[in-house]
Amino acid sequence: MATKSQAKQGNGSEIKATNLTEEDQQFIEEHGDQLSRSTQNAKWIHSAQERGDRSGQTLATRSPEVIRAWADERGGRPATVPGTEHDGRPGVLRITFSEEGNSRLEEIGWDDWFRSFEERQLVFIYQETTTDGNQSNFFRLDSPEREDG
Repeated sequence: MATKSQAKQGNGSEIKATNLTEEDQQFIEEHGDQLSRSTQNAKWIHSAQERGDRSGQTLATRSPEVIRAWADERGGRPATVPGTEHDGRPGVLRITFSEEGNSRLEEIGWDDWFRSFEERQLVFIYQETTTDGNQSNFFRLDSPEREDG
């Protein structure tokens, strides 16, 4: 059941994330001090059918289904920054949106992208729409280890 988090961080500030499952709650309690405020205050999304409550709202997920659906709706493809690989996995993860690709990025398969995402315990922070209601391509990856996503 999804709930609002009432957890406190080690520094005493309250985590205000909403729509949390028990698994989300446990993840935030375990990593809360190491996660961004955006992650700590976001509405967490668990299926591609769920949406934010308002335009421009910060959303968070760890669901491959949600991430892939969000990217597909925008023509996004999984990518990495060449030269950032480590331990045989993609390094800095990105999503490229242009049809021509991006010369600074190397496209990779979703399986490799998600394997790295899950191994590194990343959180996908994103918007469905901007505050004026237009579709948004904004996203970033949050890491409890604070390495660049």
